[in-house]
Amino acid sequence: MTNLHGEALMNRIESLKLRAKVTTAREAATFINHGDNVGMSGFTGAGCPKLVPAALAQRAEESHARGEEFRIGLWTGASTSPEVDGVLARAHAISSRLPYNSDPDLRAQINSGEVDYIEPHLSHSAQQLRFGFYGPLNVAVIEVVAVLPDGRLVPSTSVGNNKAWLDQADKVILEVNSWQPRELEGFHDIYHAMAVPPERQPLALTEPMQTLGDPYLRVDLDKVVAVVETNEPDSGSEFTAPDSVSEAIAQHVLDFLAREIEVGRMPAELLPIQSGVGNVANAVLHGLKSSGYRDLVAYSEVLQDGMLDLLDAGVLKAASSVSFSLSPDGFQRFRDNIEDYRGRILLRSESITNHPEIIRRLGVIAMNSMVEADIYGNVNSTHVMGSAVINGIGGSGDFARNSYLNFFLSPSTAKNGAISAIVPMVSHTDHTEHDVHVIVTEWGLADLRGLSPISRAKQIIENCAHPDYRDALRDYVERACKERPHARHTPHILTEALSWHQRFLETGKM
Repeated sequence: MTNLHGEALMNRIESLKLRAKVTTAREAATFINHGDNVGMSGFTGAGCPKLVPAALAQRAEESHARGEEFRIGLWTGASTSPEVDGVLARAHAISSRLPYNSDPDLRAQINSGEVDYIEPHLSHSAQQLRFGFYGPLNVAVIEVVAVLPDGRLVPSTSVGNNKAWLDQADKVILEVNSWQPRELEGFHDIYHAMAVPPERQPLALTEPMQTLGDPYLRVDLDKVVAVVETNEPDSGSEFTAPDSVSEAIAQHVLDFLAREIEVGRMPAELLPIQSGVGNVANAVLHGLKSSGYRDLVAYSEVLQDGMLDLLDAGVLKAASSVSFSLSPDGFQRFRDNIEDYRGRILLRSESITNHPEIIRRLGVIAMNSMVEADIYGNVNSTHVMGSAVINGIGGSGDFARNSYLNFFLSPSTAKNGAISAIVPMVSHTDHTEHDVHVIVTEWGLADLRGLSPISRAKQIIENCAHPDYRDALRDYVERACKERPHARHTPHILTEALSWHQRFLETGKM
């Protein structure tokens, strides 16, 4: 035992009972069998297990070489990292996956039909496990920062569904990562009283930074079959600098919020902000930095570099999140100034952050990306040409359906103008017209609140569609109204509604 190993062991694993279970990742992986459902920590690249998935992938490859089947059902908080989704996908070790994925290798296997992809809203994943909808959870593999003498666990850089996995799994493997700052203790709020109906109680969260529980995960120590020591970094999330398109989208959002304040529908410090992952969302955050706002609060799933910038600038006074999603430079900044963020950053389970009751009570402003929207305000945020999934719905539905105000953001075209983001009918529906408030592209913004479908169409076409596609969209609506004069509430020409997508598949251009 090296000094480093010994020091990590003493500092990070204070429970004598669990010290006795310290083993290698290879040995730990032997507790996972073919056909098991395995819940792993991780939300984006933060807080994922670092060594056990690779050992499990190796075991799968060895089994396949012997002509034996070896696949697991993989459950996480959301997307993970190449060290989880990627390594297991390349080993063909996954039979099913929920609730969200962004790994390209696993995406290809999902779209080829090799892997079954189950995609609930993030607020549903843990509770539906508790309801018994997914079958048993055989093993949980969870990264933690430390184990206290009484067995309480200091959570890592994401919380995700970790509490549910620890509660419901038959066996538990812990990865104790000494790379993660030990000072993360105290940055979490873990609610321990989540029950199933009819015993469920109201969640009395009335302010974003209010706590409902305590800073620790808990586990039945008798269920822990292995503890693996690691010293590995999280996979960072790199974002490109805002371009002219994302900056234009951001400015439309900021101008709209300013008008909402002016007419009295929004307080001067805004309502709590939720922002999805990506460069457009980061551009909105970047724009907030120079817009004169102070003392804003974020109530979101991920804390990106843009939010860290706002915290540093005093624009944000606090941020509640499920997970970090920082670049390597951003996380180093957090580590270097960690005590400055204490009490200003709070990490929770996604079953709390994404809970409809809380989102609605707090009055969250939700900003999420989309693939396409149709002329009536239905939004596709997950699929290309109706069939091929990109990542998944994640938590966007939780926030869109229950927010005070929601925005769906996208460039007006893709593939150098070959694809219009505004179409007669979306090829896949994630968010119906009944849930969508505001659609934004670089060309403008369509405020759909209080409008009938045909009025929505006029707003979306004139304000959001690329000029190259507006005439065709106007023509479609005009002819749809003429063809069915007694069906003008949401007029469609059924033989043409998806013809734009078909034309792209046949010709490469809508």
